[in-house]
Amino acid sequence: MKKPSADERAVPAREGSAEVRERASRFLAFACPVSDPDEAADLVARLRKKYHDATHVAFAWSVGSGDTAARRSSDAGEPSGTAGKPIAAAIESAGFSDVLVAVVRYFGGTKLGTGGLSRAYREAAGKAIAAAGTRIIRETSLVVVMCPYDRIGAVRRLVRPPQVTLAGESFEASPTVRLEVVRSALPSLRAALEEARLSYEVAGTPCHSEER
Repeated sequence: MKKPSADERAVPAREGSAEVRERASRFLAFACPVSDPDEAADLVARLRKKYHDATHVAFAWSVGSGDTAARRSSDAGEPSGTAGKPIAAAIESAGFSDVLVAVVRYFGGTKLGTGGLSRAYREAAGKAIAAAGTRIIRETSLVVVMCPYDRIGAVRRLVRPPQVTLAGESFEASPTVRLEVVRSALPSLRAALEEARLSYEVAGTPCHSEER
């Protein structure tokens, strides 16, 4: 899969599941799209309730991107670092965000050792992530420019696809031009608008996505 650019991030396309068996132990893995940590925590609680007879329900999640991303993992009673950390490593390896991966373990009677546990949890998590598929989100901001009729041409000249595209125009009481700009190009666009003495506001953060 092509690596996402600085203005893109990979998220699950759908829910994915997988099963790994290791020395009679069963590892049921689930990869789910989530929008915030509360949703991730709720899904973990639901899985624990559904699989109440399981030995462990370990998990990791990553929500958001960059410095503001929220991440958490739990070994759920397994030896430290043998469950939550390998699941988180599978998420990181896939380059995913906005995802919860939980692995339900049913102990089969034979101890796997720390190395065996880590490998089984990571393998199960990786298979569930692969089953979920990948959706690439292209993060953009919507910039609304307010200008007189004789300055519309100046605004249009700032359109530079694919970094800056024309999202729409309105010619009612006060003309406005809507520009959609990728995050990395927003500072330079704002500087150009301010240099041209054009009034504008960053109205929202739409995004486009495609499945890969």
